[in-house]
Amino acid sequence: MSELPFREVPPKRSYAGKKLSDYRRYKDFLVQDFENRCGYTYCLDFWFGGKSNFQIDHFKPKSKFPDLETDYNNLVYSCSFVNRAKSDDVGSYLDPVNEDYNTHFYRDELGNIYPRAESEAARYMYIRLKLYLKRHSIIWMLDQLEQRMFILQELIEHSQNELAKALLVEITMRYNNYKRHLRAIQ
Repeated sequence: MSELPFREVPPKRSYAGKKLSDYRRYKDFLVQDFENRCGYTYCLDFWFGGKSNFQIDHFKPKSKFPDLETDYNNLVYSCSFVNRAKSDDVGSYLDPVNEDYNTHFYRDELGNIYPRAESEAARYMYIRLKLYLKRHSIIWMLDQLEQRMFILQELIEHSQNELAKALLVEITMRYNNYKRHLRAIQ
């Protein structure tokens, strides 16, 4: 089994404006800083219905650290599954911005997430946040498929292989129809 990186681009926290009175008003900034991806699973928000279905996690729970409720450096763009699983737990978590998740987690060829054995925090998060769930690998695989389709499209545009062009059109149409179906049911 080969190990693949957990994520390609780490999130950041770049908001430098005035402190806002309601943490929800930071959501658009978080969407940008986390590039529409869950800080904990690296899943695109599109597959969950977009940013309206993603949540804002308080890395240190607001119930236990009320002074950090509107601190941008304590906020994480998160899918609802992980945010609910984490809830008010103050266990051993790795901040997705301040830690390189690639040193704590990896994926296999199917996109399954695994904690590195030497990372106690990763092992804790794997169980507590249910990072083993298939939804995370399926979404990762769909994302990988889409990225490869874009690369293939560029390559085919510069070739004269009609069969390759026809296959790309067929695959792209099926994929886009599936995405259209997902948008319709959201």
